[in-house]
Amino acid sequence: MLGSMSLLLAGCQAVVSSPTASQVRIITASPDAPGLDIYLNNNILAYNVGFARVSSYIAVNAGTDTVSADTAGTRQTLISAKNTFLNSNQYTVLIGNVSENLQELVIQDQAQAAPSGQISLRFIDQATQIGALDVYLVPMGQKFTAVTPLMTNLTFGNAPSYLNVPTGTYSVVLVPTGTIPTSMTVATYTGAQTAYSGGSATTVVLVDQQLLTTPGVQIVTATDYLPPAVAN
Repeated sequence: MLGSMSLLLAGCQAVVSSPTASQVRIITASPDAPGLDIYLNNNILAYNVGFARVSSYIAVNAGTDTVSADTAGTRQTLISAKNTFLNSNQYTVLIGNVSENLQELVIQDQAQAAPSGQISLRFIDQATQIGALDVYLVPMGQKFTAVTPLMTNLTFGNAPSYLNVPTGTYSVVLVPTGTIPTSMTVATYTGAQTAYSGGSATTVVLVDQQLLTTPGVQIVTATDYLPPAVAN
C-alpha cells in the first residue's frame, strides 16, 4: 500500500477556505509518465508529482475549470480536461494509462458516512498490464477459499460505484477473473489486513507494479470520508 503526499501550493487564486467549496484531489496512476505539475486553469496545484501518489483534498472555487498535467518544470501539457466542480462536493482527478496514451478521469467521491455498521469501498482499475480481475475482501481469521468475490471482472478504466460491507478488518485479494479459489491458488495480489473505521468511505486504485520482469499489480488506497470522531 502506497502512502499519500501533500500538495504544494504556490499562490493559487482558485484555492479557497470556505467549507462549502469544492474539494479536489489528485491521484497519479501512469506507470511511465514523467513527474507532473498539476494545474487548475493557470493555478498550480502540485509540483513534480510521481507515480502512484494521492494528494490531500484542496478547496477550490466551484465552477467549470480545466485541470491539466504538464511535464514537471515546463508548461508542456500532456493531458487536460474540463469539469464542473459543485459546491460541497468532493472529486478525484485521476491521471492514468501509459504516457503515450495518457488519460484524465474526474470522478465524484463519497462525502458522507456509510450506513450504520458498514463501510463504503470503491475499486478503480488503472493497472495497464494485468487483465480482468475478481476482487475478494477476506475478513481477518477467514481463509480466501471460504469467501465469495466482492466484485468480478474488474477491468482497466472501470470505476464502479461504492459497495457497502460490514465494518471490520479485511485483506484485499485479487485473482484473474473466473479463478475458483483452492489451497493451491496463487493470487495476483494479496494485501495486508487493514482495519476500516465504521462509517468510512475508501477508494482503492489498482496500479501497475513496476517490475523489470513479470508484470504485477499493487494498490493505492485513498480515504474519501472519515467520521468526525475518527478524523479528529
